[in-house]
Amino acid sequence: MTDLYQSQRAMRNMREAAMQRGVVAILDVGTSKIACLILRFDGPEKPHDFDGVGSMAGQSSFRVIGAATTRSRGVSFGEIDAMAETERAIRTAVQAAQKMANLRVDHVIACFSGARPRSYGLAGSIDVQERTVSEQDVARVLSACEVPEFGAGREVLHAQPVNFALDHRTGLGDPRGQIGNRLAADMHVLTVDANAIQNLIYCIKRCDLELAGMASSSYASAISALVEDEQELGAACIDLGGGSTGLSIFMKKHMIYSDSVRLGGDHITNDISKGLQVPMATAERIKTLFGGVVATGMDDREKIEVGGDCGDWEKDRRTVSRAELIGIMRPRVEEILEETRARLEAAGFDHLPSQQIVLTGGGSQIPGLDGLATRILGQRVRMGRPLRVQGLPQSATGAAFASSVGLCLFAANPQDEWWDFDIPTERYPARSVKRAVKWFKDNW
Repeated sequence: MTDLYQSQRAMRNMREAAMQRGVVAILDVGTSKIACLILRFDGPEKPHDFDGVGSMAGQSSFRVIGAATTRSRGVSFGEIDAMAETERAIRTAVQAAQKMANLRVDHVIACFSGARPRSYGLAGSIDVQERTVSEQDVARVLSACEVPEFGAGREVLHAQPVNFALDHRTGLGDPRGQIGNRLAADMHVLTVDANAIQNLIYCIKRCDLELAGMASSSYASAISALVEDEQELGAACIDLGGGSTGLSIFMKKHMIYSDSVRLGGDHITNDISKGLQVPMATAERIKTLFGGVVATGMDDREKIEVGGDCGDWEKDRRTVSRAELIGIMRPRVEEILEETRARLEAAGFDHLPSQQIVLTGGGSQIPGLDGLATRILGQRVRMGRPLRVQGLPQSATGAAFASSVGLCLFAANPQDEWWDFDIPTERYPARSVKRAVKWFKDNW
């Protein structure tokens, strides 16, 4: 745990250094695409020369000056499985973004899906030393949270305080500077497969880049797709990606649960490829142009030219009805949504005051998906698009770029995490021995 704490602190310091230099890159490593955005930070104090409404969500401090997307290679289920292929794809995206921005970047903040995330809720409490809550008290109460045994081969990706209580008052966002005697904290910890993180770090290092931060894709998507009221009252964001479907639940503007379903848009494409006996590229084109999940009477008569280049004239000129295509797609979409519903029920989503569900990600653009999701997941479902940020190209404003835009907001205003505070020395892993020695000295 200490190694991870130190490495995350080092990443935060690198992020600070990159912010002072004024330029940082955002890298979204997905199963179907790799997106790179380059941000320039001007500083929020810069005076504006215009009258009217300013930027929202802390966007005044940065603008996008370079953007590039390339087809992902060597990634499946959101995890790297062919290092050289992924390295080549990341280099392609970063170089194209650097060319557009006309400058070189050294630091990147990356996000990824998959890696089998698991959520834990931790709680801890301490006595405040000097009546007024200080930074040191917050560090002590966070380190007082007992970390569960999450097993070997797992690493903590996020460790965020989600609630503070001071004496009888709870629901505090930041207790520093307030007066009280007893401080308690609730912390949400998200662990992921350690090998998946190590592979990504190694791959980025091979591209001659320094990693200045990491985030879960489902967390980043929710930051950009959920509006402020939804984050406050409670909402779930479902990010339908290519290789996996990310799921995050927000409450009081904090992520309180995250999970992932190892099914996504690529599985729908795979079903079309097998069902119609066509290559994957053709299946993807048919899904994008003609796909859907709700069949009407007209779809029996609407014919889709499958096309092909195998040389057999009869096979290349085949047509299928749109109803047949929908018949292939719908079962897989239902399976993804039902699997997601099972994860939501396990998380206790039914008990939240607001049961808003927001669908985002590239897979959410299938026509008719919102109606089907309403039937399977519940009554309150809407399609989510990411916030508009300064300088973002029109091609990167769709739902498929929710995690990239969310990562921009995360880079500009990261939430306080456990490693942003100085851990007290007695809470290091050898703390049980030190406690025993201290108890022995005090009592004998």
